[in-house]
Amino acid sequence: MQRGPFVAWNRLSFLVYQWIRISKMVNRMGLSGTAGKRGIALIALGLGLLLSGCMSQTIEPASEATLTPRDRKLLANPPYAKATIPEPYQRHIVDFHRKEGPGTIVVDPDARYLYYVLDKGKAIRYGVTVGEEALVFSGVAKVGRREEWPSWTPTADIKKRLTGIPDFVGPGPHNPLGSRGLYLYANGKDTLYRIHGTNQPEFIGSAISSGCIRMTNEDVIDLYSRVKLGSTVVVLKPSEGDSPFNPRMALGGTAYGNN
Repeated sequence: MQRGPFVAWNRLSFLVYQWIRISKMVNRMGLSGTAGKRGIALIALGLGLLLSGCMSQTIEPASEATLTPRDRKLLANPPYAKATIPEPYQRHIVDFHRKEGPGTIVVDPDARYLYYVLDKGKAIRYGVTVGEEALVFSGVAKVGRREEWPSWTPTADIKKRLTGIPDFVGPGPHNPLGSRGLYLYANGKDTLYRIHGTNQPEFIGSAISSGCIRMTNEDVIDLYSRVKLGSTVVVLKPSEGDSPFNPRMALGGTAYGNN
């Protein structure tokens, strides 16, 4: 499929952004001399692989196979503008070199990516929005609850930080939790960490002031269809994510079911 200058510019802007962000990280870590040069060299290697075409140029049409009749009805006229998701944050099949097994979810908050691990060294990579609540937990958890079109009851802390928040929001595309919710539990207790849809898809690939891990409603429906109750979720610590610039995690792949 022929790619226009807009997609190419998205990729270039994304790579420049990652170069600046990781260079600053190296400086904050106080690396100098050989260690600093090695860090910059690794960044250059990762970005070079991306620029050289390691990431597939093929964009496939969106798949609606996982949408229920209710999904189609509620998403037909959502109360938000259709967003153009930057190509690096659209859904892709990528090579995956971490140790997690098939069926595991890996969340990389720094890179704004969520991975669903497949077999044969592959994973589905989704772009996400990272909110403040997503930074309060890291480690290993389980999917303790799954819900289609969840309602939302804001916590007292959220209502304190954000003005004009109602006490309750019913299910629907206007709801900040969107079309699906995955609720993470550790040691039998709710971590208050959520993976859910959004009514603000324009922020995919960004960090914002509220919420947990947000996905487009279409992407979270796709993920939900694959995830079972009790599935393992690995949430990487801030500054410990190693994608997309480090080829050890996940580089390259074919765009898959993008929305």
